[in-house]
Amino acid sequence: MQIKKVIIGIDDSKYAEHAAKYGFDMARQFSAAVGVVNIIEPVVTPLDTSDNMLGVPLTNVGGPEEIDLISAQSDNSEKLIRRTVNEMAADLQVTYFSEYGSTADGILQCAKEFHADLIVIGTHKRSGLDRFLMGDVAEGVMRRATVPVLVVPFVEGH
Repeated sequence: MQIKKVIIGIDDSKYAEHAAKYGFDMARQFSAAVGVVNIIEPVVTPLDTSDNMLGVPLTNVGGPEEIDLISAQSDNSEKLIRRTVNEMAADLQVTYFSEYGSTADGILQCAKEFHADLIVIGTHKRSGLDRFLMGDVAEGVMRRATVPVLVVPFVEGH
């Protein structure tokens, strides 16, 4: 098994941080380069895009509020990546990926661009809606990945 490049999917959660530690440790053991990816999912805002008087769609959607939100998301993504790298990377060579889109698709696309030999992502041991939402990303990556995927579980309270 030859692992020269490891890509780690992160978000601002304990389980992603837990998985990142695994990913950086593995990269260190294999002397591999690391790609750190944070996908920014577009926020869907329930805006009424029709003119109140005429009831027709307006063409100018995407005003200053939306631009401010995108800018804030980008800043937060960059801070998260820098914090993760500063805390965990030490002497490893790291490439940053911060992209917009679907999380699973984004991780897979970045892994392809990076020519990753391994994808590391976190998940948690929960149930209900949380399990459905977070498990969906891990499952989406696992189902469509063309390289091995290490899914690192995180159990609350441990």
